[in-house]
Amino acid sequence: MIEKLNSNKTFTQIDFGKIPVAGIEFDDCEFINCNFSNSKLNDTDFLNCRFVNCNFMMAKTVNTGLKDVTFKGCKLMGFDFSICNDFLFQVEFEHCQLDYALFSKKKMKKTRFANCSIKEADFSETNLSEAKFDNSDLSGSLFQHCNLEKTDFRTAINFTIDPENNRMKGARFSAYSLAGLLSKYGLNIE
Repeated sequence: MIEKLNSNKTFTQIDFGKIPVAGIEFDDCEFINCNFSNSKLNDTDFLNCRFVNCNFMMAKTVNTGLKDVTFKGCKLMGFDFSICNDFLFQVEFEHCQLDYALFSKKKMKKTRFANCSIKEADFSETNLSEAKFDNSDLSGSLFQHCNLEKTDFRTAINFTIDPENNRMKGARFSAYSLAGLLSKYGLNIE
C-alpha cells in the first residue's frame, strides 16, 4: 500500500497498475522501471518527480498533476496530457515514445523534447513558445492554432506545420527542413 503523501522516495520495478494510486501525492520522488500501464492516476500529484524507463500505456490521467516532472526513456504512447491539471503543469521528455499523445490546449512554454518519437500527436491550441524539439520525429503530428514563437525545430524531423494557422514569429528551422512548412502547397523541393 502506498502512503497518501510520499516525499524523497525511490520506487523501483513496481507495478502501479495493481496498486491504487488515485489521489496520492508524490513530492521529489524517482520512479525507475515502473509499470503504470492501465493505472488510474486521477487526482494524483507528482511534484518535482523523475520517471526513468517507465511504461504509461493506457494510464488514466484525469486531473493528474505533473509539476516539474521529467520523463526519460518512458513509453507514453496515447498519454492524454490535455486532461491533466493545468496548475503548475511543467514536463520535460528525453528518449521517450510519445506517439498518439494528446497535448491540446496545454501551456508548455520552454518544454524540451529530446530524442523523442512524437508521431501522430495532437498539439492543437497548445502554447509551445520557446520549446525545443531536439532530434525528435514529429511524423503526422498536428500543430493547429499553436503558439510556436521562438520554438526550436532545427533538428526535428518529419514535421508538417502550416505557418498560416500558427503563431511562429522567431521560430527556428534548419534549411533542410523547410519543406515541412510548405507541404500544403504541393511543391517539389529538391
